[in-house]
Amino acid sequence: MSRKYVRWLAVADLILGLGAFGLAALVDAVTLPGDMVPARLAALAAVLWPVLIGAAGGYRRRRIGVGASELRAVLRAGPVLVVLGAYPAAVLREVSLLTITALTVPLCVVLSLLARFLARRGLHRWQARGIASRRTLAVGPVDAVIALEGAIAREPYCGMEIVAACVPSGQDAAGVAVPVLGGLERVRELVEVAGFDAVAVTGGECLREDYLRHLAWSLEGLDVELLVAPGLAEVVRPRLDIRPLVGMPLLEVEQPRFSGWRHGVKRTLDLILTSLALIALAPLLIGVAVAIKLQDGGPVFFRQSRVGRNGQPFEMLKFRSMVVDAEARKAALMARNEGHGGLFKLRDDPRVTPLGHFIRDYSIDELPQLFNVLGGSMSLVGPRPHLAHEVAQMPADAARRALVPPGLTGLWQISGRSDLPGGEGVRLDLRYVENWSITLDLFIIWKTFRAVVTKAGAR
Repeated sequence: MSRKYVRWLAVADLILGLGAFGLAALVDAVTLPGDMVPARLAALAAVLWPVLIGAAGGYRRRRIGVGASELRAVLRAGPVLVVLGAYPAAVLREVSLLTITALTVPLCVVLSLLARFLARRGLHRWQARGIASRRTLAVGPVDAVIALEGAIAREPYCGMEIVAACVPSGQDAAGVAVPVLGGLERVRELVEVAGFDAVAVTGGECLREDYLRHLAWSLEGLDVELLVAPGLAEVVRPRLDIRPLVGMPLLEVEQPRFSGWRHGVKRTLDLILTSLALIALAPLLIGVAVAIKLQDGGPVFFRQSRVGRNGQPFEMLKFRSMVVDAEARKAALMARNEGHGGLFKLRDDPRVTPLGHFIRDYSIDELPQLFNVLGGSMSLVGPRPHLAHEVAQMPADAARRALVPPGLTGLWQISGRSDLPGGEGVRLDLRYVENWSITLDLFIIWKTFRAVVTKAGAR
């Protein structure tokens, strides 16, 4: 399946390149008849497009469908193609070729990225059904294997399926969902016999340097991928680097940054995107406000004190989706609470009005928080804003969530919203705080649209 996926991407890139450059060359031929040089070079550039993406690592089978490697390859190939197009344009003094290149390469980048988004969605649907996933042998202590099984179960589209495990001899394998085929010393034998696609090493003595080294040696010559969980689950690639030392390379973990120019850029993006969103959504906001007022004559907005950056309280705005006396009725419903860690949640909350159900399904009730973002008490992307009593019942580590402003959306929003199990929302918030970047923010905003449209996890 992965080979078909790669072939599909390569063919799509070739077709998109030929289409984009061909259209530009046709326009040029109509405006400047008789000049065939730009058309020929444009055809060459179109063929070069998938070649450059491949050179940037865009067709590596083991990196497709997950992570940003495919997308970064397209973004790297774009500037290279511009340079390759500008050189002959300068030598041949073909201004039209330079124009074709400058206008067409961005179009190729956008089209190839769109093709990958569509292809990935299709691949993830297959993988969520257990199709086209890498058959993986988990290696490690029982508790680490169980944790890995849980992580993959939460993200069934990750492209991995744990089908068997090897645990240290003498450990009780109770709780492991897959067959335990033996001890740590049997990994190569099992890979040869069962033909696993990947070996995932996690936790305990399996992370010893000598064990990993010998395991890597033993797997040489086999078509199997070796994956290692380094024990830094919430720290991602931008903060990790290898520091070379004689005889012992060390993994360097950079400190997270909570101030500086990047946060200035984040605030600037918040202001620009929020202003544009308010202008575009003004008719919807006015319409919903009028509908809520006509419904029962009560207030349009629901105002509630939430915990913000550095633990400071702020007043968060939402469209009112419940009856006017909702807070007074809450005590009678506490016995039916489905939330976790002090969070009150009720899937069929009788206090929600008919209009409230609709605006909740599509997260329209959250839109007034755009005014919080303009005021600076919130950001477009960040940890979920919680009530003070909810924060008080969270683990001590959760205090790190307050190092950045709370967000209108976040990892919790694109990972299931109200469907998240207890503690998972806090873990996702901490992952965001530790690994924040402009790129991650833009990715979350993009994914939020899909979560809202599909009503994933809405209540």
